[in-house]
Amino acid sequence: MAKNLDITLVRTFVAVAENASMTVAANALHLTQGAISQQIKRLEDAFECRLFERDGRRLELTHAGERFLGRAKRLLALNDEIWTDMAARPLQGPVRLGVPYDLVGTVFPPIFKAFTEAWPSVELTIVCGTSPELTERIARGELDVAVVEAPVDEATGECLCVERLVWVGPRGGNVHAKRPLPLSMVDENCAFRARVLKALGEHGIEWRTVFESGNIEATTATVRTGLAVTAWLTPTVPADLDILGPEAGLPELPMFAISLLLPAQGTSAAALALAQCVRDGFSTRQRVGERRAA
Repeated sequence: MAKNLDITLVRTFVAVAENASMTVAANALHLTQGAISQQIKRLEDAFECRLFERDGRRLELTHAGERFLGRAKRLLALNDEIWTDMAARPLQGPVRLGVPYDLVGTVFPPIFKAFTEAWPSVELTIVCGTSPELTERIARGELDVAVVEAPVDEATGECLCVERLVWVGPRGGNVHAKRPLPLSMVDENCAFRARVLKALGEHGIEWRTVFESGNIEATTATVRTGLAVTAWLTPTVPADLDILGPEAGLPELPMFAISLLLPAQGTSAAALALAQCVRDGFSTRQRVGERRAA
């Protein structure tokens, strides 16, 4: 006959193995030391072998215990995953996410995909705007979750990552050398605009506006065709455009924080799930970037 493992005994074994102490495991599992000892003995009797040897005041795994530990951890992980999945109630209802124009088509597609696959019954609405607009809308309760950009020294909310603001121009172009400098910004309320103009002013560089409409595609077109330069965060720069370095003669721009904002009150379960999906997406993106850099 097939024999079944007792998950409670397996969980106790892993706790003792990781802490090398029945006393510490007992505290972690809210059991008495005697109960822990009895459970380990039951498991050893079932396997007909010893899992621990005492080395002074510490418990050491036997060879059999070492063989069992890795599979025991996998068994617990699968048990907990199944329990969470089967016991969880599917999320439903609407959730409104605010995203800046420059992030919606560059950083967020994998996040949208992951969220809609995980919670297909949630009605996700995406609202694009400038970071100041999104900050105001979440304060008024018009959004459930927002991601915003701000200079590091002005950022609020939960920081997801920090990125450099860079000058961007056409591949191989020289529009950056023109004076006054042709400048294309997505919107006059863009979070980058004040810092860009401040940097130009501090370096005595005259500028003129080529385009400000709130349309990221049109801004990209003005840069791509050599009509102007713009300023974007590093990960949002299209592959066919150039990041302009110091040799372009333009001032260095500051670091910006990308932050997560939630309403002060009344966050729904769907909004919390979406916020976690955003966190996971940025964390995954950062790990991938670190591996590539290495």
